[in-house]
Amino acid sequence: MAEKQKLDPELKELLKAEFNKDWRKELRKAIPVKERMKITRQKMPEREPEDRNKDFDEVNLGLDEKMAQREAQRCLDCANPLCILGCPVRIDIPSFIKLIEKGEFIASALKLKETNSLPAICGRVCPQESQCELTCTVMKATGVSVAIGNLERFASDYERLKGKVSIPRIPPSTGKKAAIIGAGPAGLTVAGDLAKKGHKITIFEALHVAGGVLVYGIPEFRLPKSILQAEVEYLERLGVELKTNFVVGLSATLEDLKKDGYDAFFIGTGAGLPNFMRIPGENLIGIYSANEYLTRVNLMRAYEFPAYDTPVFMGRRVAVLGGGNVAMDSVRTAQRLGAEESTIVYRRSRVEMPARVEEVKHAEEEGIAFHFLTTPIRYISDEYGRVKAMECLKMKLGEPDDSGRRRPVPIEGSEFIMEVDMVVVAIGNSPNPLIPKTTPQLEVGKWGNVEVDWNTMATSMEGVYAGGDIIRGGATVILAMGDARVAAEEIDKYLRKTKKDKKPKKSSKTK
Repeated sequence: MAEKQKLDPELKELLKAEFNKDWRKELRKAIPVKERMKITRQKMPEREPEDRNKDFDEVNLGLDEKMAQREAQRCLDCANPLCILGCPVRIDIPSFIKLIEKGEFIASALKLKETNSLPAICGRVCPQESQCELTCTVMKATGVSVAIGNLERFASDYERLKGKVSIPRIPPSTGKKAAIIGAGPAGLTVAGDLAKKGHKITIFEALHVAGGVLVYGIPEFRLPKSILQAEVEYLERLGVELKTNFVVGLSATLEDLKKDGYDAFFIGTGAGLPNFMRIPGENLIGIYSANEYLTRVNLMRAYEFPAYDTPVFMGRRVAVLGGGNVAMDSVRTAQRLGAEESTIVYRRSRVEMPARVEEVKHAEEEGIAFHFLTTPIRYISDEYGRVKAMECLKMKLGEPDDSGRRRPVPIEGSEFIMEVDMVVVAIGNSPNPLIPKTTPQLEVGKWGNVEVDWNTMATSMEGVYAGGDIIRGGATVILAMGDARVAAEEIDKYLRKTKKDKKPKKSSKTK
C-alpha cells in the first residue's frame, strides 16, 4: 500500500538534494552495495529474562556507537527511499541513518527532529516492522530490514545523554494562539510543529502530567518516564505552555476557550473509554479494564510500592484477555508485580495476534503462558464477591472477517473452568466521549469517533481539527503522530489566513 503513495514534490526535491551531497556520495563509494547487503543486522542488547521479569527497568538496552554505525552501513541510501513512504510522519530516514554512519550523531538527532518531535519515544514503541522497515529496500532484497527504529532510538538517546539537546530557531511570533486538547502523542506533536512556526501554543491536559497513553498506558520497562519527561521538556523549551489538571468539557468548553482568544483548536483526547465483553460476573472484585490497571501501575506508580502506596490488587493467578500490545503490557506488568501465573487468553491463534512480534517474544521469554483459541463466557465469584474462576469456551477459526483475520467460532461442548483471582480486560477502547458530549456542533461517528476530513484533519467546526485515537479508536502512537503532522500543517495555513478580530474579553475559566 505504501509503495502506491507519492512523496510531496517539495519533499522529493529536498531528498534529492540530500542524496546528492558529496559526503553521501563518498559513503556510498566506500562500501559497495553487495558488501552492505552481506552485513548482518545488529541485535539489540537486552536484559536476561530471569532478571528483567522481576522489576520495571527497561528491557532493551540500546545500540552502542560501534553497533549503530555498523547497522547504518546496511542502509543502501536509495535514490527512491520507500522507507519514507512507510513512515506516517515522513522522517527523512536515509539522511539520519547516513549521518550515523558518518559518525555525526548529534546531526542525526537534529535531522530526526525536523519531522518528529518525539524520536526517543518512537524509537522504542512504534511498530517499525509493519511500517518503515516493511518497505525498506534491504528488507525486500534480503528479508531482514535495516533496524530503523533501533537507530532512531540511538540517535535521540545520544543527543539527550550527551546533554546536547538544542532548540531550533523559532521565527517571530505570528500573534495567533492555538489550543491543543490532550497531551498525548498527537497533541504533543501538533504543539511542537506549531510552536516551531511561531504560534503561541497551549496544551490543556486532564491528568496531572503530560503524555497521555505514553505515560498511563505504556509500562516503565518499555518506555521509562524519564525519556517522556525529557521530550515534554523539549517542547516547553520551544515555548509550548502546558496546563495540567484541566479537563476540557468540564473545566472549560471549546466555546469558553474561543472567548479566551484561541484562534484554532486540535482535539487529541484519545480513546480512554475501555471496552468490556459484557458477560455475566463482569462487576466482580478483581476484574479490571486494562486502562484502569495500567494507569494505577504506570501513572500512579504502584510499581514503586511502598514508596507510592497506590492501591492495586496483586493477583496470584492473573488472566489478561486480548492479543494486542496493551494485553502484553498488562500481563508482563502482572508478572513483575509477583503473579505466580500470568496468562494471555486470546480467542484467535498466535498468527492473528495484533501485538508486536518483539513484545510477544519478550513475554514468552519471561514465562508468560498463552491460551489461544479461548474465550471466557462468564466469571465465577467466591463468597466475598471476588472473582475466583472463569468459565471458558474453546474456539476454532472460520472464514476471515472485516479485519482480514479468520473469525473465531465457538466449539460446542468445549467449556472448561480456569482458576483466576484477577482478570485484566484488554480488548480495545473507544474514543473519549467528553468533548463530543459538551460540543454538539462536532460531527461524531457511530462509534463515538470525531469525524474529520482525512486530507486535512478538519472537523465539522471551523478552526477545529482532530487526530489520533479520538478519530481512529485505539491505534498506534505513530499513526496519531502522522495525523498530528497533517493537522499542524493545516492549522498553520488556517491561522495565517485568519485575521485577528478585536481582542476578546478574557474568561476566568482558563486562569
